[in-house]
Amino acid sequence: MGTFEVPLQVGDMAGQRFVAINALAGTRAAYLTVPASILSGLGIPQMERRRFELPDGQTAEYGIGQARVRLDGQEWSVVVVFAPEGSQPRLGMTTLGAFNLAVDPSSQRLVPTLPLLKTPLRKAG
Repeated sequence: MGTFEVPLQVGDMAGQRFVAINALAGTRAAYLTVPASILSGLGIPQMERRRFELPDGQTAEYGIGQARVRLDGQEWSVVVVFAPEGSQPRLGMTTLGAFNLAVDPSSQRLVPTLPLLKTPLRKAG
């Protein structure tokens, strides 16, 4: 799958301070990854640490937290990974899902999509 950069803004949970970044889309990452110094500079706390599988099959542990993200004219709260310094931010599948967007690798852009519910919803009662 081809990758391409997407401009977005990441901010604190109060929505008071934002930083513009370019994140790689089409990486098959689970969460939005942002260098730790950017997230810490915004005052975003690490809520816990989790293990992740890396593209080469190895595993590593990183801090995670929550941030506000502005993308495609919308703003949502998403899980963010405190990535190592110097790493390229990556736009993850959960962030894309929050914005109802999908990666179109042939045109190298994000496209609107409808979220999928795998189980039928039933009326209560």
